[in-house]
Amino acid sequence: MKKQLILVILVSIFILTGCQFDQTNQASQMDFTTRQSLKMESFTLNNMFISEGKILVGLGDSLTQGVGDERKMGGYLGRFATEMESFQGVSKIDLWNEAKRGRRSDQLLKQIQSGEINDSLKKADVIVMTIGGNDIMRIVKQDLFKLRVDAFQNELLLFAKRYGEILIEIRKLNPDAPLIILGLYNPFSIVTDEANEFDQILANWNNTINNVAYSDFNSCFV
Repeated sequence: MKKQLILVILVSIFILTGCQFDQTNQASQMDFTTRQSLKMESFTLNNMFISEGKILVGLGDSLTQGVGDERKMGGYLGRFATEMESFQGVSKIDLWNEAKRGRRSDQLLKQIQSGEINDSLKKADVIVMTIGGNDIMRIVKQDLFKLRVDAFQNELLLFAKRYGEILIEIRKLNPDAPLIILGLYNPFSIVTDEANEFDQILANWNNTINNVAYSDFNSCFV
């Protein structure tokens, strides 16, 4: 495309330079040729910026699936897809949502390794992922009234290993697509503004997720 543009520009310069001849018939011919050249240049430039359809793939748990969206807009991912359609060079967004309510990191890793979403990942132009909330909730459910920080820390070591493996598996199928990794939030903040140990637990987990994202050039942590 760049070579075509350079060629058109050089031809245009050559034609415009040739318009310095004094003969009337030659000038008229040059004017006509210049107009044609400018039309061709405009056509080439327009073709360079033809809008294309993009594929947005969602991975992970209920947050990405859009569970609980009272406005039925597909959760944050549906809204993101709508926003992306306004991006320059994008004609439409095909949203392939592979997320599922209740999914943990070990289940996401198994889903990717099974090959059932290979096609989605290979064709993805952008990938968005939320995972980890259900890993934490599994610990909470095991002993709601006797939660221990060390229990979360022990699970975090395993979670970090799985998260790294998830990223590796994704990059085997699609090494270039931007991967947007969303962090975790404290669901208890809805009912209380007081700081608690859970805030520190989530900070530790989010720091781990951020480190995994940082290890990949085309990934970012949100």
